Amino acid sequence: MKISVLGAGAWGTALALAFSGRHAVTLWTREAEVAEDLRSTRENRRFLPGYRLPEALAVATDFAAAAGDAELLLLATPVAGLRPTLQRLHDESLVRPLLWVCKGFESGSGLLPHQVVASVLGKGVLSGVLSGPSFAQEVAAARPTAVALAANCADFARLAARELHGQRLRVYANDDLVGVEVGAAVKNVLAIAAGVCDGLGLGYNARAALLTRGLAEIARLGEALGARRETFMGLAGMGDLILTCTGDLSRNRRVGLALAEGKSLPQILDELGHVAEGVHTAREVVALAEKLAVDMPISQAVAALLDARCSAGEVLESLMARDPREEVA
Repeated sequence: MKISVLGAGAWGTALALAFSGRHAVTLWTREAEVAEDLRSTRENRRFLPGYRLPEALAVATDFAAAAGDAELLLLATPVAGLRPTLQRLHDESLVRPLLWVCKGFESGSGLLPHQVVASVLGKGVLSGVLSGPSFAQEVAAARPTAVALAANCADFARLAARELHGQRLRVYANDDLVGVEVGAAVKNVLAIAAGVCDGLGLGYNARAALLTRGLAEIARLGEALGARRETFMGLAGMGDLILTCTGDLSRNRRVGLALAEGKSLPQILDELGHVAEGVHTAREVVALAEKLAVDMPISQAVAALLDARCSAGEVLESLMARDPREEVA
């Protein structure tokens, strides 16, 4: 299969590496200097250093050529870059079956990625999301990983999963597109909370409680949006939540750790050097939860902390002061 990965960040590069052994893969970047460095060094020294690009992996800057030659497009942009990329595909008549790997809600509109896709390309385009517990560095190193692939067509999800499935990167088809996307989005917000929890030295008991109650928040919001509760027990729910909240490679967790140290958000993001989707997603999640009357106290606390409306210590006090309730409510 001819696959074009649009976006040469850490995740796009890692997936290009993972699929290049069995497919004809092109990695597209809009920056000519980045492309030249990728070609000359066979390494993404800026976003994913230490992993050699195979000679068979093509690097391109010509958007039309990269997209037009593909049988499957893999959009590896942040959520903020999804709509512009889709619009370009639409305007240049380059629409193909596509998958995206971004996680979050679009800032301002509050839309999930599949809703952004439908708003730009319509609902008839075969499209879906690839998501689950996966750090780019480990995928690039060919360490065992399992992810979910959910699409707007069950047959397309199964076909794409079979094509992309490998011994080191296992891909499982899923027909709950909303559930997979909600799990992917909200777990980044909870990873910030987990970083704060660990940064304050609250202990393993506290972290376990945070993850468990956080998963309940994800499920409540997902069900309100039409997702199935069992989806959140799988790779794109509990699996991704555990990884992102406990793994030291998690950008969102690192944001929380730095917030616990008292650093300002602009300083944290400047030092991070990468996009941490949970920062923007937190506000959209809270706005959506309020609109749908869904109780999400952890997400609300994270949003307040990011907006500098309270300190990490005050967040802890507000959560611990909540009235007791039924666990499954």
